[in-house]
Amino acid sequence: MDNLPLVLLHAFPLDSRMWDPIRPELAPITPDLRGRGRTPDLAAFADDVLELIEPLGRVILGGCSMGGYATMAVLRRAPEKIAGIVFADTRATADTPQARANRLVMADRVEAEGVGWVPDAVLPGLLGPDPTATAVAALREIVLDQDPAEVAWAQRAMARRPDSTEVLRGLDVPALVLVGAHDAVTPPDQARALAGLLPRADYVELPDVGHLTPVEAPEAFAAAVRGWAQRLPD
Repeated sequence: MDNLPLVLLHAFPLDSRMWDPIRPELAPITPDLRGRGRTPDLAAFADDVLELIEPLGRVILGGCSMGGYATMAVLRRAPEKIAGIVFADTRATADTPQARANRLVMADRVEAEGVGWVPDAVLPGLLGPDPTATAVAALREIVLDQDPAEVAWAQRAMARRPDSTEVLRGLDVPALVLVGAHDAVTPPDQARALAGLLPRADYVELPDVGHLTPVEAPEAFAAAVRGWAQRLPD
C-alpha cells in the first residue's frame, strides 16, 4: 500500500470527515462528493473521482455505502485506473422499488424542510447496538452541516443507480469487502454476496458495529485495510 494512493469515498448523508478516525493509520485521500447542480447520476461522482486520480496513476479506490456505489460508477468507466478495491458496507444491486420510493420521499422532504430532522431519522439505523457518544456526536454534526440540495441530489442519484453485478463479476482486481456484523442497511449476507461476485475478494466482518464501520470501529477497519493492502502485488 505504501506505493499506491488510497482514495476513499464517503457515505450518505456525510462528507469526508467520516474518515477522520482512520486518517492516522491509512492517510487516505478523501474527496467530498458533490452534485453541484448536475443531473442526479452517480456518473457525476465518477467524473470527479477520475479527474482527482488522473495525476496519481493507479490507485486503491474504495468507499462506504454510497461511496461504494460511487466506486462502482468509476469501475464502469475506467477499471484500468484501479489497482485494488475496498468496499465497506455496500451492495452491488440496484434499489428495490420501495427503497427507491423512500429515497425520493426523503429528497423532497429535505428540500422542503432542511436537514435538521435527518440525524434522528437516519443515525439509529446506521449505527450498531452500542455506539460511543463521541461517534454519535461527530456524525450528527456532519449531517447537520450538509447542504439540503446536495442531500436531495445524492438520494435521487442513488435511486437511479444501475445494478453493478456484471461489472463486478468481470473485474480481475484484488478487493476487500468489509461489513459490520450489525449492519441493518447492507447486512452481512449482502456483503458476502458482493464478495462472491468478485474473483479476487477477501471478506472481513467486524463485530459489534453497524453500517458505518470506519466510524464505529476505526482501529479494526484500518488494521483490516492495511493487512490486506500489504499483500497486494507490486
